[in-house]
Amino acid sequence: MVFEINHELLLDNLFDGVYYVDRDRVITYWNKGAERLTGFTAEEVVGKSCSANILRHIDSSGNELCIQGCPLHETLQDGESREHSLFLHHKSGHRLPVRIRVAPIQDEEGEIVGCVEIFSDNSDQLDILQQLEDVSQESVLDPGLKIGNRRYGEKICKTRLYELQTFQTPFCIIMLDIDDFKKANDRYGHLVGDQTLEMVARSLESTLRISDTIIRWGGDEFILLLSAVRAEEMEEILNRIRVIVDKSFIEVNGEVVSVTISLGATFARAEDSVESLVERADKLMYQSKNAGGNRFTIG
Repeated sequence: MVFEINHELLLDNLFDGVYYVDRDRVITYWNKGAERLTGFTAEEVVGKSCSANILRHIDSSGNELCIQGCPLHETLQDGESREHSLFLHHKSGHRLPVRIRVAPIQDEEGEIVGCVEIFSDNSDQLDILQQLEDVSQESVLDPGLKIGNRRYGEKICKTRLYELQTFQTPFCIIMLDIDDFKKANDRYGHLVGDQTLEMVARSLESTLRISDTIIRWGGDEFILLLSAVRAEEMEEILNRIRVIVDKSFIEVNGEVVSVTISLGATFARAEDSVESLVERADKLMYQSKNAGGNRFTIG
């Protein structure tokens, strides 16, 4: 018996996101994997330009590739396949790290008539529930953001300090705060405020490695604990975190809502307590905030 394969059905069953664009970069096909990874349905995107507030790819420096350096545009021009690690814009507002592969689509005469992009989740993060499988979830998880809460953060800080004092294992703490969050909350309401916190949390997760930890310290303050980082790497890491949040956005009644963050980073010292470590990072964060925000300070 010969089975006839429905190619769109086959593509819809892929785990990866797949979409086609024509020569004008208008989306003509959007599979179920793309819906799952981005939050955008096919009905929302088919017929629209891929740059129309949909994926809005950026690199780790925050460059908008839809404006300059678009892999789809370059492949449409030269017919070469491409592969990149980028951050796309999720419908919920946050940035998601993806690995993309772009290839030309040709007609029977060999003319390029469009492109296909295949993208997959490039996140290196474990689900927080996996990390906390032996601990009461209610006691250590922030109920709204599903990341570690302050109690969990204090426990992890104590563990990391013990490892530093006993095994000389270095780590860095980053305190960050959303700039002018209260003004945004007052202007748009608490529902949008909650969506903004969710957007920031998910974008922060996208910048971290499996060995790093994200904590909601309280309100709109977050703490990141980074292991095995060198002092000379910190500027690049902090700027990447700052840029990824800055380039995240949600839409409210047709208006783009985005926020910036202020960061303070310091390496733990053998004589530190949790209180002294957090206090030092907090002071550095406020130096960034008092200097105008959307920046980082290392000390």
